Amino acid sequence: MTGRHVKLGLPKESLGDRAVSFLIQASLAVVALVTLFPLIFVVVASMSDPVLVNSGKIFLRPKGFNLDGYKAVFENSWVLIGYRNSMIYTLLGTFLNVIVTFMASYALSRKDMFGHRAITIYMLFTMWFGGGLIPTFLVVNKTGLVNKPVVMVILGLVSIYNCIICRSFIQSSIPAELQEAARMDGCNDFGILWKVVFPLSGPVLAILALYYALGHWNGYFNALIYLDNRNYQPLQIFLREILIENSRVVLDGDLEAMVRRTQMAQVMKYSLIVVASLPMLAIYPFVQKFFVKGVLLGSVKG
Repeated sequence: MTGRHVKLGLPKESLGDRAVSFLIQASLAVVALVTLFPLIFVVVASMSDPVLVNSGKIFLRPKGFNLDGYKAVFENSWVLIGYRNSMIYTLLGTFLNVIVTFMASYALSRKDMFGHRAITIYMLFTMWFGGGLIPTFLVVNKTGLVNKPVVMVILGLVSIYNCIICRSFIQSSIPAELQEAARMDGCNDFGILWKVVFPLSGPVLAILALYYALGHWNGYFNALIYLDNRNYQPLQIFLREILIENSRVVLDGDLEAMVRRTQMAQVMKYSLIVVASLPMLAIYPFVQKFFVKGVLLGSVKG
């Protein structure tokens, strides 16, 4: 053996490889810019002078720093009530959604379950065919859930799409041999579910929680149809009312006041977007790392 050291390294990239890499990075930079610009613009416009916003003089930094849009939103006493209701519906609804979806997904992942294929087909059928709004309203009314806050949690308790993702994740990521080993150690089906499968399903559970939380937070249609009591309505309903009220043109003879009201309505649109989106934007960074692992692994198998 000689004293010479052999230097090992990665193969040198060719000119074509470098060109492809540059094109990919440039494309991703353009996509990132196109994606981020509307978000930045909304935040900047919500904190700028309404006159400058309406004249198109706002780009990527606030001009004439102004928080009147936020002030107008939070001066409405119903906004805080809406925030409270939306938080309750989101937290409680997401918890129940994830638990029920996870239990159903585990059952469907067990190929030794009686009627496994028939139940799966039956559940998939509901993804394309539904009863419609009027039959659903009649059922909800007959069960006494109209104008009850629980209707915001019960309706849509399970998403079949999310259930299939979770089922595929369990089948592809958690070996059946591990579950059989737990059974040999004395675990029953519930023991396997909560002591073996549940701790190993963190990525897909985070994805399910985010999907359901977004649905609850942004949901307004069920509240619009089934809730008459304003004390039970979520934030989105009140924000919609504020936007409609401030966008209404009132011909009161004062042209200057009318123009000012129209300008303020434009700024309020941006303020409403920020107010409605901020909680979910704050949560997203904590679960973003689970997206690739949870969604891709959950979509390996049908």
